Amino acid sequence: AYNGESNARARYLAFAERADQEQFGEVASLFRAAAKAEETHANNHAAVIKKMGATPQAKIETPVLKSTKENLEAAIKGESYERDKMYPEFLKKARADGNRDAIETFNYAKNAESEHAKLYSAALNDLPSLKGSKAKTYYVCTVCGYTTPTLDFSKCPSCFSHKDKYEKIS
Repeated sequence: AYNGESNARARYLAFAERADQEQFGEVASLFRAAAKAEETHANNHAAVIKKMGATPQAKIETPVLKSTKENLEAAIKGESYERDKMYPEFLKKARADGNRDAIETFNYAKNAESEHAKLYSAALNDLPSLKGSKAKTYYVCTVCGYTTPTLDFSKCPSCFSHKDKYEKIS
């Protein structure tokens, strides 16, 4: 999980640069916000790994860059895999081990990945109209990584932290 989130962060930052180059400012902002969320997940996973007495290690791979459309498709595929397969398997193991800290961080990440898949799908569906768009503001919970375009709530829908824990990303 730590390695995957660390690589997702690097990939999304590269995808944001490509989106900026192709004049999809709003999509670039979304990729930057998701990268911040992935960083939060990696940090949360690292804390659990350290608490278990190990050292978190990631092998950062060079991101494969394609068009913004193809990058969105790849992002949707990755987020859906994490939401539907990877995190459910990790949660099953963490529950069997009785590791409450791992359960919490895996649930936080799974919830955020689900939201990322929705945001990426919406961006892909609207991509033609987003050409020439300017940066858009997104908000990322620094506790759990939940990502949203609006702060129309007082507590995070995922971890229930106060909305002042959200960081503004554009």
